[in-house]
Amino acid sequence: MSAVVVQVQSLRYTPAGIPAVNLVLEHESTVTEMDTPRLVKLQLRAVAFGAQAETLSRQGLDSVCEFHGFLANARNGKGVVFHIQDFSKT
Repeated sequence: MSAVVVQVQSLRYTPAGIPAVNLVLEHESTVTEMDTPRLVKLQLRAVAFGAQAETLSRQGLDSVCEFHGFLANARNGKGVVFHIQDFSKT
């Protein structure tokens, strides 16, 4: 998923000592639905762990990146969180 980093919280550590960072990503694209172009725009909460977290915590806002990962339920069961497994700057 291509997205812009719009919010990065401070780097933190899990109880096991693993670096973690929470982010908010913003995605915008145009897709075709029933032969009609549709603008898709959304903000998505995200989290990264380990080396990815350390790198993203230093990333500037408005950085456009290609993110790879998976969606999971948020810990409180409200909404989803995108778990970033890999990313590259575009």
